[in-house]
Amino acid sequence: MSLSIIIPVYNEKNTIKIIIEKVLKFNKLKKEIIIIDDCSNDGTSEIINDLEKNNNEITSIKHTKNQGKGAAIRTGLLKTNNDFIIIQDADLEYDPNDYNELLKPLLSNNADIVFGSRFLGGGPVRVHLFWNYLANKILTLITNVFVNMNFTDIETGYKVFKSEAIKSINLIENSFGIEPEITIKLAKKKYKFYEVPISYYGRNYDEGKKIRLKDAFEAIYCIFKYSIFNK
Repeated sequence: MSLSIIIPVYNEKNTIKIIIEKVLKFNKLKKEIIIIDDCSNDGTSEIINDLEKNNNEITSIKHTKNQGKGAAIRTGLLKTNNDFIIIQDADLEYDPNDYNELLKPLLSNNADIVFGSRFLGGGPVRVHLFWNYLANKILTLITNVFVNMNFTDIETGYKVFKSEAIKSINLIENSFGIEPEITIKLAKKKYKFYEVPISYYGRNYDEGKKIRLKDAFEAIYCIFKYSIFNK
């Protein structure tokens, strides 16, 4: 069994080296690390280039213009070669020490997709910004209504897939709207989802958090779009 780790990156010069070092320590499966630099302009690109030169598990691709997280994920998926695929944010909100728990339902052949939930009572969870927390709960509730499931955290940054599952759908969204798009399209295909508890070290906006209120409205639009109008 083997693991592909897709890391979308945009202007994360203070965290990218730390997160890569954490990912490299995971040694339970053969792995490849695919970094998608979404046209960073703060020095992140130079750090990524140095990391790639010094480790043959790392491959990096740089977008020539900033396109968004969804576009970076799509680029990364085209380069993956392994059995399982995990999406890893480039900040330090999500801890690669949770990989073992995330992979357990896949390795036991019970799951096709595993979401890491911040709300199931796993490791330490930083107290959330209230409006982000509320938006996440509303988005998760609306998604559950449409797909008739009981997710607790569809906006989680930790999603792990069997390669054939995530590659069976055609992804379109360029920005954070890719999160509900992935969930709804895979749910329509009747894949087996599991959730496992994870730790979460959330950032506030002063610390570099990028998601904004407009992204919540875009996510609502995508939920209706893919639940009602798109297969």
